[in-house]
Amino acid sequence: MAQEIFFVILNKMDFVICHYHEIGLKGKNRRFFEKKLVENIKRSLGSASFEFVKRISGRIIVKLTKKGKENEKEIKENIKKVFGIAYSALAVSCPQKIKNIQEKALELLRDKKFKTFKIATKRSKKEFSLTSPQINERVGAYVLKKLKTQKPRLRQGLGSQAKIKVDLENPDVTCFIEIVENYAFLYLEKIRGQGGLPISASGKAVSLLSGGIDSPVASFLAMKRGVKVIFLHFHAYPFASKASIEKAIKIVRILSDYQGKSKLYLIPFADIQKEILMKTQAKLRVILYRRFMLKIAEEIAKREKALGIFTGESIGQVASQTLENIKVIEETIELPVFRPLISQDKEEIIQKAKEIGTFDVSILPHQDCCSRFLPKHPETKSRVEDILKTEKKLNIEKLVKEAVKNSSVQIV
Repeated sequence: MAQEIFFVILNKMDFVICHYHEIGLKGKNRRFFEKKLVENIKRSLGSASFEFVKRISGRIIVKLTKKGKENEKEIKENIKKVFGIAYSALAVSCPQKIKNIQEKALELLRDKKFKTFKIATKRSKKEFSLTSPQINERVGAYVLKKLKTQKPRLRQGLGSQAKIKVDLENPDVTCFIEIVENYAFLYLEKIRGQGGLPISASGKAVSLLSGGIDSPVASFLAMKRGVKVIFLHFHAYPFASKASIEKAIKIVRILSDYQGKSKLYLIPFADIQKEILMKTQAKLRVILYRRFMLKIAEEIAKREKALGIFTGESIGQVASQTLENIKVIEETIELPVFRPLISQDKEEIIQKAKEIGTFDVSILPHQDCCSRFLPKHPETKSRVEDILKTEKKLNIEKLVKEAVKNSSVQIV
């Protein structure tokens, strides 16, 4: 059974507790993934927000500083974007005594508006004198008694006749209790996380970022599998406006919230397009563009010691993304090309783009470099022998080398 990690923030929430699932299945390698997760948590929260971050009994706990406690909303938003966490919670702590736990549960619940509640306990410390069901019963009975006898004004308008009940099936509110090592944690809300694996646990890869809807989503899914992504954006400036560059920077800035500071390569592509335009058939242009992009991406990947290339391709979406063309395009390099969106339709991709926050930027107008000199009837079933014959007319090595040399790098 998968183990879990909790982030708890205490009341004012002074801890964060995180649950993980997938990392708990890693066996002998689990410590490696936990270490990466701790590093990512520290990076996400910022050193001024915590006193320590450590693993205890299958959990990672974060002890918050005064500043951290005062920025609960920011802590909550930041922790939601850390890959590797199934869910987290802002929690309060108290001594491991049933009386203290009862009082803390009452403190959490008494100012909430509800008619039904339940207590849900996980007792990882088996030496604790009471079992989980016994803790639930003792705390639930105490809270019920106190809430029924307290002054009506404390019940936020429910009035003196409000009938508070315990409901184990469908309560309005649940008070969660964790008994672990030397801690007792209590919280009312589980915050859904991104899941997946911690950033950098799976190495580095480069991702082709067009500025459209698809490639940011593909990059996000790469991150979710623990990949540290290095971004490559091909542009036609100064023959086209800087709009696509500005969009790429905005998108990377959004995605950097999930993986930390990101490296963005801006690759000039106009000279390559000009060469292809003058020396090759119109119907093959898009395929040749894509092959050049992969060759350049492979060179950048070697420089960065990256292990693969991610793209936003989906079968049949555009002419270059037929199975025949995908095969011909990929044939030009040795590094593996990963396509997380390959079987997804446009609506699925749009929905994900909206969830991660890139959609509104992606739909801003810009002139994509691949849209320049786009033929009316592009080839949909290309053959590698025809492409290789055409490429003999181009000085590929020189063009790739110059594009890499003339690229610029931004840390976003």
